[in-house]
Amino acid sequence: MPLSANNPDRKSWLHVDKNSDFPIQNIPFGVFLTRDDVITIGTRIGDTAIDLGALHQLGYFDDIPLTDDIFLQDTLNDFIADGRKTWRAVRNRIAQIFDSNNPILKDNKRHKEIVLFRLDEIEMQLPVQIGDYTDFYSSIEHATNVGSMFRDPENALLPNWLHIPIAYHGRSSSIIPSGIPVHRPQGQMLPPGADTPVFGPSKLVDFELEMAFITTVANDLGEPIPVDETEEYIFGLVLLNDWSARDIQKWEYVPLGPFLAKNFASSISPWIVTLDALEPYRVESPKPIKPQLEYLQYKGKKSYDINLEVAIRPSGAKETIVSKSNFKYMYWNMAQQLAHHTVNGCPINSGDMMGSGTISGPTPDSYGSMLELTWNGEKPLKMKDGSERTFINDNDTVIMRGYCEKDGTRIGFGEVSTKLLPVFKRK
Repeated sequence: MPLSANNPDRKSWLHVDKNSDFPIQNIPFGVFLTRDDVITIGTRIGDTAIDLGALHQLGYFDDIPLTDDIFLQDTLNDFIADGRKTWRAVRNRIAQIFDSNNPILKDNKRHKEIVLFRLDEIEMQLPVQIGDYTDFYSSIEHATNVGSMFRDPENALLPNWLHIPIAYHGRSSSIIPSGIPVHRPQGQMLPPGADTPVFGPSKLVDFELEMAFITTVANDLGEPIPVDETEEYIFGLVLLNDWSARDIQKWEYVPLGPFLAKNFASSISPWIVTLDALEPYRVESPKPIKPQLEYLQYKGKKSYDINLEVAIRPSGAKETIVSKSNFKYMYWNMAQQLAHHTVNGCPINSGDMMGSGTISGPTPDSYGSMLELTWNGEKPLKMKDGSERTFINDNDTVIMRGYCEKDGTRIGFGEVSTKLLPVFKRK
């Protein structure tokens, strides 16, 4: 099925600002609460949210084989499980409906009042019920920086890193959408020079600039997914702030890896941008430094040119951009990550989320965490209000944004914005 929704010459009869992340070529998918307190699946063009449940009930998808309630749900899981053919057909139809040359909905005032919402009339929800969450560690710059900081700079990468996409399984219950605040976590830490741990609030709360992909039902137990077939099972991507408590992490991560330092919160952007929408922005992945095993060898361009940035906004002050990076820096790409995840027969389900790991670039201003940007607190960052940061302070808001741009067309993810509150206190 052709990707007619990607036509760069298409214009919408809905207003779209020049630098909007959501032109008619994007058509992301999300879940929102309407002004009538109804949860629905929807999409967005410009600053207009579109109720796909209402659009379906009004007959605009009649010749596409969809169940009556496919968009009348509080998650995208069932729609995602329908597979890529369905996603593509729906996305192409939405592009047709809102094309500037199509008057059918444009001239139907009653239907527009039912289907269209201003952004201030909706409340975005978590777009999928995330059954399983895996977080990779796939940026060579990030792994090298962390290895240099805490081990031997001459042997920053562990022996397996260039051979295998490293990952761990995270906690899905604490994944939240943009706008939901996070409390400073507490846990055990080992103070410098001490041999006995203490308990208390983390002093080194950090962001991690990541992206995550959402999967559909992919394989049966025992069935690997070949690397060149993986993209058939990837619905789309979101921005991910995978919060970390570095002092808790340092004490607990040996021998089994992150636990309380990572499971207190992970924040994602609410609109899932499909792989189809990102198709024009494919680029080559970094060249392997060492030969990779056959099941990880792929054909074609498997990475995407997605510009990323992180800003910190202190309470009552203007934001300061602290990092600018790019998804294309990832050493291990999504195809390799999913192929490796399933090579042992691990089944993948609709709504599973796979984090990229911290995305750091080759220069100090492109590092994807405060740990790296301040080099473990040795080089504080100055904010626009004159204050300094080594890690994240209480009441700071961390904002991540991402977008692709090529030949005058921009496809973006909006933002994931999260405020860090003080430690939770029972009333």
